[in-house]
Amino acid sequence: MSHIVSAVPAAHRPLPIHLKPAAPLAERVLLPGDPHRALQVAQHLLEQPRMLNHHRGLWGYTGEAPDGSPLSVQSTGMGGPSAAIVVEELIGLGARTLVRIGTCGALDPALELGDLIVAGEALSADGTSAALGAGERVPPDPGLTAALARAAGCAPAPVASCDLFYDERPGEAAGWRARGAIAVEMEAAALFRLAGLRGVLAGCLLAVSDRLDGDGREGPMRSRERIGREDLEAAGLRLGDVAYAALSSPDGATTSAVR
Repeated sequence: MSHIVSAVPAAHRPLPIHLKPAAPLAERVLLPGDPHRALQVAQHLLEQPRMLNHHRGLWGYTGEAPDGSPLSVQSTGMGGPSAAIVVEELIGLGARTLVRIGTCGALDPALELGDLIVAGEALSADGTSAALGAGERVPPDPGLTAALARAAGCAPAPVASCDLFYDERPGEAAGWRARGAIAVEMEAAALFRLAGLRGVLAGCLLAVSDRLDGDGREGPMRSRERIGREDLEAAGLRLGDVAYAALSSPDGATTSAVR
């Protein structure tokens, strides 16, 4: 069972600098990058959502989920540095189970726009997770990942986390594919590494928003097929539904591993 934690941090926790809680925070939190997706998912999933944060444009909300327990939805912004700040402060405020619900670029040509991916691990191709001491690959929580995979109906697979959305480096996509990555995104490695350091649960569910060039000889972002706006919004709501289903399952609700 997830609980509400106080909007005022405990005395032993550092005060948040970038988040300004105006409502209680739930122990389980969905993490879209996009503030607009945070609003959509909160309105879709939560009963009478209250704004948790609007400082720095990082919109966040808390409300009652369909299972009767509280759930927060907090945007992280784009990239590992922004996500690391938000996640660190959420953990300081009492978050204990965090699921990124974001978008990605498909490296596997079999993937279609709108497909869901559960990150089984993140290749650390970004500066933030490396600065946090990550190795080449960063794992999520296995129980939460299994719950996400069951809810999404797909097996977990590696994804690459990088720093650049418009990446002109030749051969990068081919290198990620050779290491097993089926998609590329920007925040999962930082989230997984911080969760591991702080003793909380983290997982990642992604929707394919872009299909990238097939051979990797040019920059991986040079050739791009982009999802339409309405389909992207529908994918965002589906991300929220599937992540919530995982969180409300017995494995997803487990907090015994949290210290």
